[in-house]
Amino acid sequence: MKTIKEQYWRYSLFVLIIGLGVTIFVELIPFIGGLLGAATIYVLLRRQMHYLTQCRKWRRSLAATVLLVEAILCFLVPISLIVWMFVAKIQHIALEPQSIIDPFRHVAELIRDRTGYDILQPSNINYLISLIPKVGQWVLRSIFSFGINIIVLMFVLYFMLIGGYRMEDYFRDLLPFNHSTSRSVMREVHMIVRSNAIGIPLLAIIQGIVAYISYVIFGVPSALFWGVLTCFATIIPIVGTALIWVPLSVYLALSGGWGNAIGLTLYGTIVITHVDNVVRFMMQKKMADTHPLVTIFGVIIGLALFGFMGVIFGPLMLAIFIFCVDIFKRKYLDGTSDKLLFVPDPKKEEPAS
Repeated sequence: MKTIKEQYWRYSLFVLIIGLGVTIFVELIPFIGGLLGAATIYVLLRRQMHYLTQCRKWRRSLAATVLLVEAILCFLVPISLIVWMFVAKIQHIALEPQSIIDPFRHVAELIRDRTGYDILQPSNINYLISLIPKVGQWVLRSIFSFGINIIVLMFVLYFMLIGGYRMEDYFRDLLPFNHSTSRSVMREVHMIVRSNAIGIPLLAIIQGIVAYISYVIFGVPSALFWGVLTCFATIIPIVGTALIWVPLSVYLALSGGWGNAIGLTLYGTIVITHVDNVVRFMMQKKMADTHPLVTIFGVIIGLALFGFMGVIFGPLMLAIFIFCVDIFKRKYLDGTSDKLLFVPDPKKEEPAS
């Protein structure tokens, strides 16, 4: 009877944990961006936290406050400025719709003259008008959600910094591996997060700068705005920056600037597109050598699951999946000893918890 009762307690506790966990996760879905953002920034700042608290002997609350200010200045302020730039652009369009109607009408007339197709026919106009309220509502919801997630991010990040390595030790003990394998898994997670959290934004910024220079040279209107959009377009698999500079080249050609259009097309094909390969090759020597297919499919999966933060956590999730499959193969199929599963790299060792 005792054994049956113990099994009842065990399985009841298991069901209770699963039920409460699913309920909590569903309720936290609106804040998933802030939670994932806090986890990402924590991984980037954890070494600084270790240095301040262990080497400089700062109080954990003081060190966490200083690093939180650093996160705000280095991560949140630039992102907020970019969001504000888009909001200002939308407000300008709302207050002066003629600023976008005139160029659109000009392009529509050029297309009609050259192809005979009238974009401004009533059916198309009615469809565009029906989209305006939906786009406006989506923008307002996105801005509100962004602000809420920023607050959640700062709040959670502070307590993650305070908890530090005790939190990591707790999660490490929950992993279904022995101690040495768990440490290797955590080290791999940290390395992949740093690689994606630093590498993907850095690659986007470099390509955006390179594209912005070409937009200025070839006379693209609102070059800075399109340069920022090019930064975000780098995260879109396969198409990437071509989603921005190809339509801009077409616009220049339809406007009569054939020289600028050809120049931007050649620059985009030869320079902007290949900057991705060059920078990625250079970063692979300093960070995790993630296969391009993992990044591509990871971004596709991550955007569908997590939204914008999926750019980082999509490739992470896919890389961890491949990592776990490799553990299973080497341990249970190949019969490799636990001691030989992972060979620690001194250069990549994390500070002791």
